[in-house]
Amino acid sequence: MKMRTTTGTGIRGPVPAVALVLAGTLALAGCSGFLVPAGEGEPGPSPSRSSAGGVRATTPSPPALATGPATRPAPTPTPTATGGCPASGLVVDMGPVEAALGHRAVGLTLTNCGAEPHRVDGYPSVQALDENGDALPVKVNPGSSYFGNDKGPEEVMLAPGKTMRSLLVWVSTPTGGDLIEGDALEIAPAPGLESRTFPLEGSDVRLLDEFNMTGWRTVAPE
Repeated sequence: MKMRTTTGTGIRGPVPAVALVLAGTLALAGCSGFLVPAGEGEPGPSPSRSSAGGVRATTPSPPALATGPATRPAPTPTPTATGGCPASGLVVDMGPVEAALGHRAVGLTLTNCGAEPHRVDGYPSVQALDENGDALPVKVNPGSSYFGNDKGPEEVMLAPGKTMRSLLVWVSTPTGGDLIEGDALEIAPAPGLESRTFPLEGSDVRLLDEFNMTGWRTVAPE
């Protein structure tokens, strides 16, 4: 593992709860969700390799018997870049890195690639990885940053094919704080769901202080 440290200041913020469950009746859905452990991003198994945060799903009510013309068939799941739609029906993607005044930002997207709507209300799950794919001690703080304000997560029943957005930002210069050199980011819609790994390319981009991210919303952060 490559590590580099300097001195300076980073961005800090509280870590709120994250909730994201499969679609069901509203009464049942209100009792389940995801929990983001405090200090997420510290050394240890990444969200996709651990039960931390837990996943509970409600069971949809049986559909009513049809009394009229046949209903339209459910849409076919949209394939993802990895070759298929995850079992959860939700997939994340990461855009190109943008730079300004020593800060780095990437846009994250959450897409419902399945055939059923899903209730979304929370933040992404992010973990920095070293060259061996092991977790690095880089903290993840839900909150505002130089690139955008965090208005908190937006509770949405995400329909098939629809997308939500989040903004992930970090300091990437030697004056930013105690920096660690990372090689990739592991990102999931929420702790416990299927993640994807995105390599970090560029010597300065790989220098990580702390992450700040905004909640999942239908409109990109400003």
